[in-house]
Amino acid sequence: MKTDRNRGILSEINVTPLVDVMLVLLIIFMVTAPLLQQGIDVNLPKAKGKDLPPEERIMLIIKKDGNVYINDAPMSISDMRQKLESVSRLNPNVFLKADKDVPYGLVVEVMGEIKEAGIEKLGMVTEPKIDLTEK
Repeated sequence: MKTDRNRGILSEINVTPLVDVMLVLLIIFMVTAPLLQQGIDVNLPKAKGKDLPPEERIMLIIKKDGNVYINDAPMSISDMRQKLESVSRLNPNVFLKADKDVPYGLVVEVMGEIKEAGIEKLGMVTEPKIDLTEK
């Protein structure tokens, strides 16, 4: 501490430890942020449309290898139908995410099972299409 005859005691703050701590925290957050992404990786087709409302919804996912998931839980098509039949009265809305490389026949088969389970509203989830010609 320095003393000045006219003012009294003058204190200086050493910011080096604060900067060190902040840099360490920044590195920790940068490393852990990509790990916080959850869900099943699906290569969705691109199409024009509006964003979905952020309400609670049943998400049905078909991966490239043909595996079917309901809200990240793997199951067979017959089990999927039974689960949707039990849920159809509570939440009649289902959103389908199918990888763009999934055979069309499998997607249609799953859509048929969804309709047979009593679900009337089926939403198809896509990625937004970027149109470079619009200005």
